Amino acid sequence: MKSKVNLRDEYARWEETTLKKVLERSAERRESFKTTSDIDLKRVYMPFDTEGRDYMQEMGLPGEYPFTRGVQPTMYRGRFWTMRQYAGFATAEETNQRYKYLLRQGQTGLSVAFDLPTQIGYDSDYPLCTGEVGKCGVAIDSLADMEILFDGIPLDKVSTSMTINATAAMLLAMYIAVAHKQAVPMDQLRGTIQNDILKEYTARGTYIYPPRESMRIITDIFAFCGEHLPQWNTISISGYHIREAGSSAVQEVAFTLADGIAYVEAAIETGMDVDSFASRLSFFFGAHNNFLEEIAKFRAARRMWARIMRERFGARKPSSWMLRFHTQTAGCTLTAQQPANNVIRVAFQALSAVLGGTQSLHTNSRDEAFALPSEESVTIALRTQQIIAYENGVADIVDPLGGSYAIEALTDQIEERATEYIHKIDEMGGAIKGIESGFMQREIADSAYRYQREIEEKERIVVGLNEFTAEETPFADILQIRPEVERYQKEKLNRVRGKRDSKKVQDSLNRLREAAQGTENLMPYILEAVKCYATLGEIADAMREVFGEHREHTTIT
Repeated sequence: MKSKVNLRDEYARWEETTLKKVLERSAERRESFKTTSDIDLKRVYMPFDTEGRDYMQEMGLPGEYPFTRGVQPTMYRGRFWTMRQYAGFATAEETNQRYKYLLRQGQTGLSVAFDLPTQIGYDSDYPLCTGEVGKCGVAIDSLADMEILFDGIPLDKVSTSMTINATAAMLLAMYIAVAHKQAVPMDQLRGTIQNDILKEYTARGTYIYPPRESMRIITDIFAFCGEHLPQWNTISISGYHIREAGSSAVQEVAFTLADGIAYVEAAIETGMDVDSFASRLSFFFGAHNNFLEEIAKFRAARRMWARIMRERFGARKPSSWMLRFHTQTAGCTLTAQQPANNVIRVAFQALSAVLGGTQSLHTNSRDEAFALPSEESVTIALRTQQIIAYENGVADIVDPLGGSYAIEALTDQIEERATEYIHKIDEMGGAIKGIESGFMQREIADSAYRYQREIEEKERIVVGLNEFTAEETPFADILQIRPEVERYQKEKLNRVRGKRDSKKVQDSLNRLREAAQGTENLMPYILEAVKCYATLGEIADAMREVFGEHREHTTIT
């Protein structure tokens, strides 16, 4: 009978013989290899790198706690992830046509991008909005625009994601009102509002109200949807924008889950039972360039959230423990230089999201370093997802990289480092305190600086940007928003104001102000104002008068 081989001894032998001879002849490319989170990568991973682990506690089986291997037992063997291309530009009319085009091309869910005035609660004719109307998304001033946006799109047949935060309650109310006009009951609506205001203070900046008042609006949405929209995801807790601001993968996981903890705590403080809302929490991550680290990141986040919900908050339902997430490929990695390279970057990023078990995916277009994507470019981006789904076989096995020594070791290390961050944030008093002190903002800024310095010093190669460069002709076929869009939008807004019942509008806004001064749920009052064709800016202003506006306090150290 052969004796059992000691793998540690065999590894040591290999290092002293086979490896040593090669290194004496030729050194490796650099002294150390690290992920974007500064995790040291071993030359080769062995079974002993993951030894001592309790398999069922650390990995388990798909569809079971701790969900490391996926939230569904069959994953993509049952159905593919939702292919949800983020789109919105210019007017509601033009965006409606883009949605219909994408649905014809095989997109399986809608994802709405709003322009900056809509995101921060101003109407298109507000003086500061000049030059911004319809530029980075669709302009929505009132229910009239929302009716056009979803004209001919049956809301009981599609799932819609809306990337909106400070004004999420207003856009959700408009969506409900459109559904009512289509005779679609609220309990049949499926979709997501981002509604994640904490990351706006940390990484993005499209906030209106101070944090605590914003949290009240969010928990009102939780309660309202829990009663009326049981299939609606009430929040998409976003690491994507944290990553786009320059965080590492570890920081993305840590700060996103810390924000999630803050939302759960806020809801519980209002008297809600954790199991009454936890299953409708969703998450949103970026897929960056470091392929293996990204796969491990998704798996670590899923396991961490399961433990947080079961052990920290005492959630009883398995559906409350599940981290379900949307992924978008990393816009910050796209280059204006050699933009065709972006197609390749996006393909690998999308593949990492699928191997990491995403429930929904947006693939960026090759021209997004220049402008909003053209129709041709967005088609290529959608086809990227379809090729991964139908042609390369990775969707046929649940968690195909599960058990890889490298993936499991990286998953453990990301969880360990992200957990350390969460403990630090807890010691500060939670995510809101961490934001108010500037802790998370400083950590992200430091990470962004390190990453940029590595690129400038060529410690990190970006193909076509700091290496393998070439003379190029300007990129053609860029989608440009015409100047007349703003004029048209203002004229349309004036027509709405001229046709509506002004007394009903003012009465509804007065009732909203009174409710904001008290403790009632604000959603019914916002919905009433929306149905009277009160504008987005008028509704936002009614609450501004009560809540005030947030002003960032920056501490220079």
